[in-house]
Amino acid sequence: MCPTNPAGEPSNNPLQVGIEPETLDPVSDETDSSFGDDLESYTTSLKSSVLNYRYVHGRRYHGFKEETYLFPNDDEEKDRIDMYHHVMTLRCDGELHLAPIGPNPQRILDIGTGTGIWAIDMGDKYPSAEILGNDLSPIQPSLVPPNVKFEVDDVENEWVYSSKFDYIHCRAMACGLRDWPKLMNQAFKFTKPGGWVEFQDFDCEFYTSSNGEFEKGNSIDDWAHKIRDGAAKFGLEPEPGPKLEQWVKDAGFINVESRLLPIPTGTWPKDKRLKEIGAFDLIQYLDNLDGISLRIFTAAFGWSPEEVKVLCAKLRKDFRNPKQRMQHNFYVVWAQKPTDTE
Repeated sequence: MCPTNPAGEPSNNPLQVGIEPETLDPVSDETDSSFGDDLESYTTSLKSSVLNYRYVHGRRYHGFKEETYLFPNDDEEKDRIDMYHHVMTLRCDGELHLAPIGPNPQRILDIGTGTGIWAIDMGDKYPSAEILGNDLSPIQPSLVPPNVKFEVDDVENEWVYSSKFDYIHCRAMACGLRDWPKLMNQAFKFTKPGGWVEFQDFDCEFYTSSNGEFEKGNSIDDWAHKIRDGAAKFGLEPEPGPKLEQWVKDAGFINVESRLLPIPTGTWPKDKRLKEIGAFDLIQYLDNLDGISLRIFTAAFGWSPEEVKVLCAKLRKDFRNPKQRMQHNFYVVWAQKPTDTE
């Protein structure tokens, strides 16, 4: 998502690349000891707290640490997460990662694994690798490839892994972390020399660079900024995407590469792949505006659940308007730990 461009005017800001007009169609109406015995006692002690889910305004939330993650973890949200996995993978040209991790990685960590769908796909792709996914909520399936394991953990705590990883992956953690530089430093510490990290994330801006009718200050723009400001009230970083590259460099990684990949919202692009991406992006917003909005608007701004539902009904109508031609930015950064680092 990036500041709104005036309709028809190209942006000089490199972060406002956008999808070009020629792509348009005419608008129509239990932990495993293989990952270290030091995890077992810790994760076992958490079982009672993490399974004690909290129910607020009809949605289910994790019970591990209050106000560390403001979005639900129920079945509706799990469906949205899996759909967004498809969106992000398609936008990366069908690749699960862009870092050149080689054909035979041995240990992989997935930070904030969510439903575990990325870790499971990686387990299928790299059957020789041990893949560990962590999250605040134990919402991952039990039927997974034998080389994939999940643990409940708060990644903002000090990491206690007994050995390092060839590759550490972190995706879509906007509004979910307080201290990104600390996370980067811990990732550096627990990456093997010569190993890779990859971070994929967003900001909170929609825009149009293709003669669309989306305007700064409209209902969707206002909603996105309230999500940003509400998360910030709880000390959570709402817009990590454009900051990832500098954070990675500051942590000591080298060979830093980045991609800025605009994601369309809606089926307005002419390009078949972008049209599919936009369709799924639109659906995940339409299906879960309530889940994205409810906790933040009620806790940060004092709205009633009824007021949030009325807002979401209006937002759905506006999101469906193809003349808006909206998009938002997806940032991908990968980097390597120096080989001469202990």
